[in-house]
Amino acid sequence: MPTDQNTRSASGSEHQAPDAPTRHKGVSALVWIIVLLVFAAGFYLVLRKRDASATAAKSPRGGGGPASLVPANAKKGDIGVNLDSIGTVTPVYTASITSQVNGIVTAVHYKEGQLIRKGDSLIDIDARPYEASLLQAQGTLERDTNLLAQSKMDLQRYHDAWDRNAIPKQTLDDQDKLVLQQQGTIKIDEGVVRFDQIQVDYCHITAPFTGRVGLRLVDPGNVVTANGTTTLVVITQVQPITVIFTIPEDSLGQVTPRLRQNAKLTVDAFDRAALKQVATGTLLTLDNQIDTTTGTVKARAAFDNKDLILYPNEFVNARLLVNTLKGATTIPSSAIQHNGQVAFVYVLQDDVAHMRTIKPGVTDGGTTQVSGIQPGDIVANSSFEKLQDKAKIVVSTKPLPATSTSGSEAP
Repeated sequence: MPTDQNTRSASGSEHQAPDAPTRHKGVSALVWIIVLLVFAAGFYLVLRKRDASATAAKSPRGGGGPASLVPANAKKGDIGVNLDSIGTVTPVYTASITSQVNGIVTAVHYKEGQLIRKGDSLIDIDARPYEASLLQAQGTLERDTNLLAQSKMDLQRYHDAWDRNAIPKQTLDDQDKLVLQQQGTIKIDEGVVRFDQIQVDYCHITAPFTGRVGLRLVDPGNVVTANGTTTLVVITQVQPITVIFTIPEDSLGQVTPRLRQNAKLTVDAFDRAALKQVATGTLLTLDNQIDTTTGTVKARAAFDNKDLILYPNEFVNARLLVNTLKGATTIPSSAIQHNGQVAFVYVLQDDVAHMRTIKPGVTDGGTTQVSGIQPGDIVANSSFEKLQDKAKIVVSTKPLPATSTSGSEAP
């Protein structure tokens, strides 16, 4: 009996052994089929997306109905021809005052940042030594003046005596030359008096012109020296004030003829960001030579600066109005599109956009002078990505958003 069971067990094992590899092969085949199906589905989706992109690229832009856009009118008017440049606010007069005499500072009369007028007292230096010297010179002058008067009286007496033949001619001539010598002495004395008077005047420093003083540089009690390097006070004229800026040498042909005609060319000063106009002035003159390193020439413009908004050495953006074009056709600069070197606009007629090639000219702010369209034409000023030649459009009443596609290049 045991022998039979062992025999059956062995026989059963021999019949079951071939089924295990068969099942493994079936599972592997199923896995590979699933993987291939996944790859096939992914490949199909990629091809479908590619075809959709190609179809979208071939289809004209503006598909999906009429494009809604904001219009703008071409107008007839005046537009300025401007030259823009960076300028520096420069005072007409600036004085760094130093002492002309030796002495002790006795008083400082100005306040820091004060607006002063010409002749106002600024600083006093001890003048007593110079006043004493002046008094001595005046005394010498007075003495010599009286000696001259005496000599002139003697000369008159000698003339009378000579007329009566009472004295020799030599005595008269000697007295005449003595008077001339004393007249020379008087001139020397007068020069000394004037010099001493100037020294006394130097002790009382006054403003040479109207302007603004800076920070206090010296205090009472300090000793100053004549012709020293120590600056006592700095005065800057702020009303009027000027702006120095540069213009390209290629633009001289536009500016110099107007200056020869004595035309008053307007210069506007803008802040550092060139967004806010801060002052308006007139062009005074151009420099007498061109800077060869930059190819520009300096220009100076004058400003009243009544509100003191222009500050010395401040950087500003200067805009010089060279000329004004009368009766020009103008449109918003944002309506102009570019395709390479070609500029064009979309002219709207009967709810259809017509591409029109134009030639831009002068730009002033957000307005550009153009040729190729007529005043009164309506042009597109938004939604350029949806437009093409002869595309249907719908005029929108909404204002142009801040993120408009102005000045973008057409694809």
